Amino acid sequence: MNHSHHDHDHDHDHEPNQPGGGRTRGRWWTLGLAGVAGLALTAAAATPAADAVGRTPTAGDRSSADGHREAGRGDGKTGKEDKAKGTPVPCSADKLIAAITLANARGGGILDLAKDCTYLLTTNIDGSGLPTITTPITLNGSKHTTIERSTAADQFRILNVDTGGKLTLNKLKITGGVAEEDGGGILVNQGGELTVKHSTITRNIAEDNGGGIANNGTTRVKGSTFTLNQAAAGGGIQSNGHLSVTETEISINAATDVGGGIDVREDGTALVHKSVVNDNMAEEAGGLSVDSGILRLTHSEVVGNSGVDDGGGITLGEAQATLQQVKIVKNTSFQGSGIAIFSDSTLVAEKTLIKNNISLGEGGGIHNDGQVVLRKNEIVSNLAEEAGGGIFNDSDGTISLFTTKVIKNISGEDGGGIFNEVGGTVNLNTATGTVVAKNRPNNCSGDVPDCAG
Repeated sequence: MNHSHHDHDHDHDHEPNQPGGGRTRGRWWTLGLAGVAGLALTAAAATPAADAVGRTPTAGDRSSADGHREAGRGDGKTGKEDKAKGTPVPCSADKLIAAITLANARGGGILDLAKDCTYLLTTNIDGSGLPTITTPITLNGSKHTTIERSTAADQFRILNVDTGGKLTLNKLKITGGVAEEDGGGILVNQGGELTVKHSTITRNIAEDNGGGIANNGTTRVKGSTFTLNQAAAGGGIQSNGHLSVTETEISINAATDVGGGIDVREDGTALVHKSVVNDNMAEEAGGLSVDSGILRLTHSEVVGNSGVDDGGGITLGEAQATLQQVKIVKNTSFQGSGIAIFSDSTLVAEKTLIKNNISLGEGGGIHNDGQVVLRKNEIVSNLAEEAGGGIFNDSDGTISLFTTKVIKNISGEDGGGIFNEVGGTVNLNTATGTVVAKNRPNNCSGDVPDCAG
């Protein structure tokens, strides 16, 4: 995969100095991915029963529980939902396949899957375990309802949503899918739509994009959990289309390339609200990557993610990003551990906390090579082993701070608070209340007007 913005050579005096030469990554990365790749995908038996048929669906939704920490457990305990009753599907993979086939033929259907049941898929149907969705189909789960690929079966994803397909998943667990290309759990093609509500997408693998979901159409996720999925790009979700994620937890996913939690590219749009992106890892952008496109991240947390190269928490390639009331905390990477912003990217962050991020190179909190505006932010207690404990502003970067605190950050070399490379522009706007103080070994280095020490 080509990520053009990754090819950034810095001609300044703060090049990485790692054992073995160059920017070779540590063994922890290989070991970490091997552990995720080796996850056991458990199997459960299903029992056959009578035939099931589909019928035309009606719309249903509900308001979900408050608080992104409690959202997305996929356990069916998030409250009652106003949903239309459908046709019961007995606990049999063959019956589920037949019911979806019939619903497609009839122009849509609502299917009520069995409680305490694992629909164990054993047959590869054109790359998926279930028939391709081509009409509006709703799969309603219940307590402990799972759709799983048998570990003894050939490798295939679980679901494929094609053009004209509108798939809704309620209270389901999707697990064990393995795709040779995109969408280990679910693939959404152009013209397809997917809605995931109060469900768990876990332990799926894609060799290319989207371990949990690969979205090329429109995908909406609410009150759900993505965990232990793996891909080259977008361990949890990879999206080239329209993606909205609300009250959802995306945790402990991995990407061998970019975007351990979420990866967005090809001018996709991602709206992430009241969600948690935590403990994911990737070669670059452990938490969330926008290679090209638009990101709006609000009332959310990006915590404990790891990137070997750039952007432990968030990486912006050629992106337009807006952050409002976001916590970016305890992420690690080589540089830009909180946020890495490359040229041709713009970022506006308001009321955002960037704290306790650790960089082995430059920019513990922020590494900027684009255009950044910070309003009412706190950049606190970040660490860079080289320059720019709080902020490293590169030679092409412009960063403007309004009513923002840069305090108690540490760098191993220079610019504990802010390091501004020659040619870069830093505007503190101290009249608005911006404070740069208590950083070590100094507050600022380079041309940073109105910065004391």
